[in-house]
Amino acid sequence: MAFTLATWNINSVRLRQGLVSKLMTEEMPDVLCLQECKSPVEKIPLEVFRALGYTHMVARGQKGYNGVAILSKLPLEEVGAHDFADLGHARHVAARLENGVTIHNFYVPAGGDVPDREVNEKFGQKLDYLTQMRDHFHAETPEKAILVGDLNIAPREDDVWSHKQLLKIVSHTPIEVEHLGETMDAGKWVDVTRKDIPEGKLYSWWSYRARDWDAADKGRRLDHVWATPDIANAAHSSRILRAVRGWEQPSDHAPVFASFDL
Repeated sequence: MAFTLATWNINSVRLRQGLVSKLMTEEMPDVLCLQECKSPVEKIPLEVFRALGYTHMVARGQKGYNGVAILSKLPLEEVGAHDFADLGHARHVAARLENGVTIHNFYVPAGGDVPDREVNEKFGQKLDYLTQMRDHFHAETPEKAILVGDLNIAPREDDVWSHKQLLKIVSHTPIEVEHLGETMDAGKWVDVTRKDIPEGKLYSWWSYRARDWDAADKGRRLDHVWATPDIANAAHSSRILRAVRGWEQPSDHAPVFASFDL
């Protein structure tokens, strides 16, 4: 069974349903995982997506914030969701395909602006969220699984436009990178994107604050596709669709793709 999967922080699925439809029509991933849907589940425009062949969905949502959804052309069943760090946020949902592959869709907290949990509660929540993710994957070692989403951390030096200048900026601080690494190690996860594209600068997010995001190119790789070792070698053709960041009224994230031959 071969399939292509994409992950995309859409920054409001209702506001940008036209962009989701455009991606579905032009790129046709078999499975599309969205984060920051900012919508109750019942208000996600599923009928629009069903008309394009995405007849299956599992999701968690809330009004105006967070929210994760897995839209699929392939049959899938929900296998649960976790509220790590007990935040009461819709930040995780998991589903299983008919071939037995489990897909985890995550939206890790951004962590605010100050990388100090003593003065910034949101940063502490982010670290706690990652710690509980780590502990979960230690307790239940995943098999035949894919983890995707906006993990809100750019771990490698070449995942940001300037390693030196971002060392004290939330999303690239050493403590965040350490926490993400521990989470990855706990599940023995393989970074599929970097398996396929091992060298060079690689970004999936560019700030709205830049007057010309493309020319400035001050990006970060915040969006990830991981797989467990038993299926990681079946992954290929990873890519980030940078051009999507330039669509009209875009999300500040670009979708990340990977294909699997299983």
